[in-house]
Amino acid sequence: MLRRRLNRLFGGDEGRVHSRTIYVGHKSCPPNEAYIPPKFCDNRIVSSKYTVWNFLPKNLFEQFRRIANFYFLIIFLVQVIVDTPTSPVTSGLPLFFVITVTAVKQGYEDWLRHKADREVNEYRVSVLEDGRRIRKMSAKIKVGDIVEVEEDETFPCDLILLQSSRDDGTCFVTTASLDGESNHKTHYTVADLESDLQYLSSTIECEQPQPDLYKFVGRMHIYRNSQEPDVRSLGPENLLLKGANLKNTQKICGVAVYTGMETKMALNYQGKSQKRSAVEKSINAFLLVYLFILVSKALVCTTLKYVWQGKHDEPWYNEKTQKEKDTNQYLKMFTDFLSFMVLFNFIIPVSMYVTVEMQKFLGSFFIAWDKDFFDPEIQEGALVNTSDLNEELGQVEYIFTDKTGTLTQNNMEFIECCIDGFQYKHGDGSSELDGFCVTDGPVNKIQQKAGREREELFLRALCLCHTVQIKESTMHRQDQIDQIDQIDQVDGLGVDHEFLHPPQKETGFIASSPDEIALVKGAMRYGFTFLGLESKNMKILNRNKDVETYELLHVLNFDPVRRRMSVMVRSKTGDILLFCKGADSSMFPQVRQEEVERIRMHVERNATEGYRTLCVAYKHLNAQEYARADADLREARLALQDREEKLMAVYNRVETDMILIGATAVEDQLQDEAAQTMEALQGAGMKVWVLTGDKMETAKSTCYACGLFKKNTELLELTLRTLEDGGRSREERLHDLLLEYHKKAVQDAPPVKLGITRSWSVAGHDYGFIIDGASLSMVLSSSSEPNSRRYKNLFLQICQNCTAVLCCRMAPLQKAQIVKLVKNSKGNPITLSVGDGANDVSMILEAHVGIGIKGKEGRQAVKNSDYAIPKLKHLKKLLLAHGHLYYVRIAHLVQYFFYKNLCFILPQFLYQFFCGYSQQPLYDAAYLTMYNICFTSMPILAYSLLEQHICIEVLLEHSTLYRDIAKNAMLRWKLFLYWTALGIFHGLVFFFGVRFLFSNPALQDNGQVFGNWSYGTIVFTVLVFTVTLKLALDTRHWTWINHFVIWGSLAFYVFFSFFWGGIICRPFLKHQRLYFVFANMLSSVSAWLVIILLILLSLLPEILLVVLRKPRGPHARQIAAVTPLSYKHLKERE
Repeated sequence: MLRRRLNRLFGGDEGRVHSRTIYVGHKSCPPNEAYIPPKFCDNRIVSSKYTVWNFLPKNLFEQFRRIANFYFLIIFLVQVIVDTPTSPVTSGLPLFFVITVTAVKQGYEDWLRHKADREVNEYRVSVLEDGRRIRKMSAKIKVGDIVEVEEDETFPCDLILLQSSRDDGTCFVTTASLDGESNHKTHYTVADLESDLQYLSSTIECEQPQPDLYKFVGRMHIYRNSQEPDVRSLGPENLLLKGANLKNTQKICGVAVYTGMETKMALNYQGKSQKRSAVEKSINAFLLVYLFILVSKALVCTTLKYVWQGKHDEPWYNEKTQKEKDTNQYLKMFTDFLSFMVLFNFIIPVSMYVTVEMQKFLGSFFIAWDKDFFDPEIQEGALVNTSDLNEELGQVEYIFTDKTGTLTQNNMEFIECCIDGFQYKHGDGSSELDGFCVTDGPVNKIQQKAGREREELFLRALCLCHTVQIKESTMHRQDQIDQIDQIDQVDGLGVDHEFLHPPQKETGFIASSPDEIALVKGAMRYGFTFLGLESKNMKILNRNKDVETYELLHVLNFDPVRRRMSVMVRSKTGDILLFCKGADSSMFPQVRQEEVERIRMHVERNATEGYRTLCVAYKHLNAQEYARADADLREARLALQDREEKLMAVYNRVETDMILIGATAVEDQLQDEAAQTMEALQGAGMKVWVLTGDKMETAKSTCYACGLFKKNTELLELTLRTLEDGGRSREERLHDLLLEYHKKAVQDAPPVKLGITRSWSVAGHDYGFIIDGASLSMVLSSSSEPNSRRYKNLFLQICQNCTAVLCCRMAPLQKAQIVKLVKNSKGNPITLSVGDGANDVSMILEAHVGIGIKGKEGRQAVKNSDYAIPKLKHLKKLLLAHGHLYYVRIAHLVQYFFYKNLCFILPQFLYQFFCGYSQQPLYDAAYLTMYNICFTSMPILAYSLLEQHICIEVLLEHSTLYRDIAKNAMLRWKLFLYWTALGIFHGLVFFFGVRFLFSNPALQDNGQVFGNWSYGTIVFTVLVFTVTLKLALDTRHWTWINHFVIWGSLAFYVFFSFFWGGIICRPFLKHQRLYFVFANMLSSVSAWLVIILLILLSLLPEILLVVLRKPRGPHARQIAAVTPLSYKHLKERE
């Protein structure tokens, strides 16, 4: 006892220093020892980012880390500190608006997180204390508490299963919220515990919290009557994870081992990395150009001011004070430079960031509202998790897709099997032996069958080698046997049938994989029915309607490395059998080789036809072999360190020298319109890569069915099979193959015009590339660094010149590595990953845009995606219509913002040449403040939400239109320079046109002259009307909202100018410079004439361009008709 305690204290041989000790029910163990409660974290979950106290400082700090916000803060501080020509309000108010809107948005999102946390933490749970069942809040649970959970409830923390209401000591859970798998998983109670947990005296030693959902190592010490404690091993099968749901079990009791932020769910929670779109990068580049223009203007004006002052005496009305004369000359020049920076700072559009945020946020609702994305089967539509990437949907160049559940339906159906080299297909008439219909045996053995003994052995293997459970039923066993052939239920979800006894509850199968249910149902067709597991006894009904019972000794669980699973069973006669099933590549090396060739031909043919295949083998174990395996398994399961490695070694030792019986073929059908969707995406210039964990032959047939590979496609294969040909080392063979494929696909390929894909290529010869996980590992991690870099480059160049790429036998991490490799390649192409399962999460997070499919493998992919859609076919409209329109809208928004701000500030710059560089503002402070916030913001926001330059039907019908906007085509420097030149032209027209008007000083009927504020007001009026009408000319898709905001903004400007010019209240009197200026201006006919002429002159080139421009393609003139606003009604407009 003392040695055990010292070992626990100082680590011992198992490194227990890294473990924790938990006292079950907070009882001292052994009972005569003092109980010192260990300190663990409580069960509160905190996913929120802010608190009431730190929201303001933390949020402001984060916002001012953005360069634009920090820049405007500096400008505002300069206006406050230095004597500048404009009021601090002019830059302070827009900045305050931007900061406030963003803070409100982020505060609201965090409030929702607080609300969700509160719901979880205040959820009432049942805890057993001193034999009493009490209710307490989930947040109050402590490590060591015994928690009671009822059916369909969620586990409030990580629990070790102690007791279950089921007789066999098991319970079923679903972990869809954790790993995305919606299938039922079986968990087991710790063996041989007291029935009344009040008298249980035990401790649990387990590893410290770590995020791996599938790993748990621990052991339980059970104390009874001062004896040495019994030790039980604990593994993942005993651990119930927080967030999982209890199913098909009335009640369980478990002890809390990890709570709060130490649960595996909390450790797996990580905020998705911030993804930035290409548009944001373009905005930053354009911003630098305009910042350079701003600094240049300030430097020019500062220099010319001192040049002008050197040539002219100080005017008598503006003599310098003594203090100004004593000021350091360089300091004065610096403050003048800052003053000019403040005067011209409106060239940088701070409000553009708010408008872009609002456009993305509001625009994302159109995806969620689209009725075409609604799926009646699951009664759900599209989901937007990230609105920051809407425009990126219009720039995708590479699509990485999963196969199972994405290209296919993940709906498994047993098709056929092969026993001893003879192919069996199920006949429609019977489920007895006659149901075996041999259609295609080995050569010259047509219509032959394997022996009856081998057939029955194979079917027993299908009935015993699995983790399938029977869902609880109220039927009697005999009724179940009579009616079992009528059952068709997967994962506990029943299908309506006409039963002989309708009131009785239906029985169904529960399993962790739909493949297993398909195989059990396949055995049922041929007369062998699995009846369930009761107290470690598996029962099956054979062809003769006799019930066979097998004692389940051990389950050697499936894992992705071995790609096999096995069971050890003991028959009534005492024979011990090992049944094993797994992928052919993992099974063939483990069986006697004389059996392999008879089965291989059928496996490869089934895989070519697109079926998922599994091989089945068995082995007789004598008493000595079983005793050794049993001892090794028990020892490995008790280990706290390296348990998985030790178990793997035992599994591999036991699963050798097996006898191969046969193989199975299960079909997974294609998704609706999968082929049409792939064709449209390829027509749009996107390259599709399929990344799957399936075998090559199955995945290759799926690619053919989807149209990714055509009959004339030459396949370049880089797999273990091709690497082992030729008798050379794999490394040498890899080098030779890469060079050979590179010469064929890259060097010898005729040059193809940029953007042209297979259908439009003149070459007429297509290549497809196939690689498996093992070969990819060699490419990515070669023994020498130079070789590795070279292999990556060759691999990438080959793939980029192929029409489609298939990567099979991929681990989830390898999927992410592939995406990262392409994402970081030359040109930084925009990548999109689409998948439906937890194994796709890594590549979804890695790609620029991640799409989750709401499939049958749970919602982990959906939760981690940027966008979620019910079916693969919806990807076509999401990219070709929504993505295209979002990109065009936001590109126009960005260019327009820079254009209208250049128009706005250029006259201010030119005005300095006529006022002695005195920093005199041309516009009133109210106009400076309101220009971007009120007068010109709403029309461009409406345009960026509603514009359809080409109607959606045309975009979907002609996928090649997607190429017109590829490679960020609408935000290139050529177009940017065009908009900049247009802004300069309009600024020159506004300023010099009004100056020409002012060459006649008497502009009013009474002979009075206009002053400088009248000059600025006329320029500003022409400016507001011109930039707004320019947007009206660009609009192709008019709705009532466009009309309202465009004409409403102009009317508001006129109304505001009249109103502002009439205010003489005391608070505004100090800043009132426009008293009746606007009204007086409009009383002049000359002013009216100049305003109208200048607007027409500014817009004339644009009008001529629209009228005279010839369409550049068959669809360039296609424009959308006026439709209702909401995308919900797009299909109803006719």
